[in-house]
Amino acid sequence: MGERIRATGAEMVVRGLLREGAGTVFGHPGGAILPVYDALHGSAIMHYLMRHEQGAAHAADGFARASGRTGVCIATSGPGATNLITGLANAHMDSIGIVALTGQVGLPLLGTDAFQEADIVGMTLPVVKHSYLARRTEDIPGVLHEAFYLAGTGRPGPVLVDLPKNVTAGVAEAEWPEGRPRLRGYRETPPPPRADDLDRAVEALRQARRPLVMIGGGCVKSRAEREVRAFVEALGCPAIATLMGLGALPGDHPAHLGMMGMHGTPIANVATTQTDLLIGLGVRFDDRVTGALAHFAPQARILHLDIDRAEVGKNVPAYVALVGDVRQVLGLLLARVGDADVRRPWLPELPTDMRPEDDRPFGYPREVHGDGRITGTETVEAIRDATHGDAIVVTDVGQHQMWAAQHYPFRRPGQFITSGGLGTMGFGLPAAIGAQVACPDRCVACMTGDGSFQMTLQELAVVSTYKLPVKIFIFNNGYLGMVRQWQEMFYDERYSHSRMWSPDFVKLAEAYGIPAARAERREDLAQVVRAAVERPGPVLVDVRQVAEENCWPIVPAGKALSDMIVRPPVAAARR
Repeated sequence: MGERIRATGAEMVVRGLLREGAGTVFGHPGGAILPVYDALHGSAIMHYLMRHEQGAAHAADGFARASGRTGVCIATSGPGATNLITGLANAHMDSIGIVALTGQVGLPLLGTDAFQEADIVGMTLPVVKHSYLARRTEDIPGVLHEAFYLAGTGRPGPVLVDLPKNVTAGVAEAEWPEGRPRLRGYRETPPPPRADDLDRAVEALRQARRPLVMIGGGCVKSRAEREVRAFVEALGCPAIATLMGLGALPGDHPAHLGMMGMHGTPIANVATTQTDLLIGLGVRFDDRVTGALAHFAPQARILHLDIDRAEVGKNVPAYVALVGDVRQVLGLLLARVGDADVRRPWLPELPTDMRPEDDRPFGYPREVHGDGRITGTETVEAIRDATHGDAIVVTDVGQHQMWAAQHYPFRRPGQFITSGGLGTMGFGLPAAIGAQVACPDRCVACMTGDGSFQMTLQELAVVSTYKLPVKIFIFNNGYLGMVRQWQEMFYDERYSHSRMWSPDFVKLAEAYGIPAARAERREDLAQVVRAAVERPGPVLVDVRQVAEENCWPIVPAGKALSDMIVRPPVAAARR
């Protein structure tokens, strides 16, 4: 039996957050959630007042990714709750554990179209791991305990807790639950794979001549960097990573061929077409990774390891399926491969002119922009050099996101924070806030585009208010860059509504009380970036980019990885 208390529902919410280790929350108050905010007043919880509820969800998401703990966001009913939906969908697609607390009109008003009433439980069902509507004050401790358990175990994901105002305002006697919740049909982690499945996996490794390790986001979630590295080195084979898997194996590891997929390195995609055993660790084989499924890894059997049984075989058939936590199952495999003949060092068979350290496959030749204009790749490299490759990099979505993935050498899980599955513009700044709160002593570099930044730039007020030392770099090319690139390549250069006017970002930052600078010429870039990184506190840098720069390589949508366009003809590049 746990501790019994008599308190208001709102007091139970605050005490429950503290009991679950959630001493940091991101939110925005409103009428239906006011009892909770009243209980927060003077409590030990650190609340960050965001300027939009979507920003609160993204900040909780960034906090969770950087810390490995469950993030928390709070919103009121109606529009406050609906504003969370994009952030919840983003966390759901990327398997990020957050708990969202929403106010709701009182239970007697449900279904009457009361002021700021919205069926947020129904609206969010497709984009949460689970949802609760607290119907009694005494239920709150158990609901919160289960919500945090579900959000942070198994395949992580967002959990919604809807709190009617009369429930949080009411007084009741309740008991605090102890130990792990017992939920019918739910297991924290699947049982270990059967011995015969592990034996089949080892036999597949033994039979392979060109095995390739594919590192996915599950390796980051599981913090399986030691096991991943030991496994790659035990096989002696090359490794590739998805966008979400970057950091699980150091980017400068000699076996690491870089990111694969639509904007991956040529050598990673070539290796995928040549492997005879693709070992997917914590991956879901989405379309940006596989290209045309009918032509994906055409010579390979698939050994698929994932914590979610529903993902195994969903997009590509698995020759061997191992269901479980990546870190735990890799430990079991490593114990078995020690005496097996599985070492396959076939990296020398791959083209030497496509190695990740060779800049040529990624973009324009340097001499094309000899007029001093700044490219996106040069901006990433300047940030990389100024931060010694050690920053937590948070990106928005678009060309700059891909350049960051290609050119920043991520060395550990949680160092690269980006919106993968949903591709949410506006994610970068609020997620960087969450990451900086989680890691106050680390350099957090937010790489964003002029389009993405304008979706959530109001969160500059949070950076300024709490004096968060986030370094914000705007890749400002005057376009929705990736949209413009697709219009150039696939829509006969019809640039329909992709050209953007932007305010003076330097003056805007200064209006928020944040120091700012601008880089317009290549010869100034390194010094401006270095000064921003070295300056204490928050800084914004407006980097004026080449407007027409494209992100290379690219696999056109619906094409095979072997159809990758490595670089454009020089004549096209010079336009």
